Amino acid sequence: MQVRLSAGLVSFCLGSALLFSATGVQAQTRIALKNGESAELSLVYYVVNCMSIMVGTPEVEILEGPDELTLEIKKGNVIPRAQNCAKPVPGGTLVATVKQVTERKDAKLTYRIKYKSKQGDRQVGGVYNVSLFP
Repeated sequence: MQVRLSAGLVSFCLGSALLFSATGVQAQTRIALKNGESAELSLVYYVVNCMSIMVGTPEVEILEGPDELTLEIKKGNVIPRAQNCAKPVPGGTLVATVKQVTERKDAKLTYRIKYKSKQGDRQVGGVYNVSLFP
């Protein structure tokens, strides 16, 4: 009887883990920054078949986040390795900068990047848990 209960519990746990991994439940990313520091968060580009289809410069907008944190896109060529591309394309790097932190703060950063492309306007978003330190 004890063996059946343990085997059933193990099966339930494994099944739950597979279900959650299949539905896209992911841990949120945490970043920690001290006053005056910057961190590169991600690459910014828009490609189809390893060719950029961006028209103009992408824009970033903070939807929710601490006042001490700013986001900017530093323009430059990037290699879209997530799409298995080998050659650089126009784009940039999303950079978070922290200024005027007077006391420790934990907050959620929610942002979106707006693209103008040959296929029309597009946008993507992201969420980070942020810890700020003086």
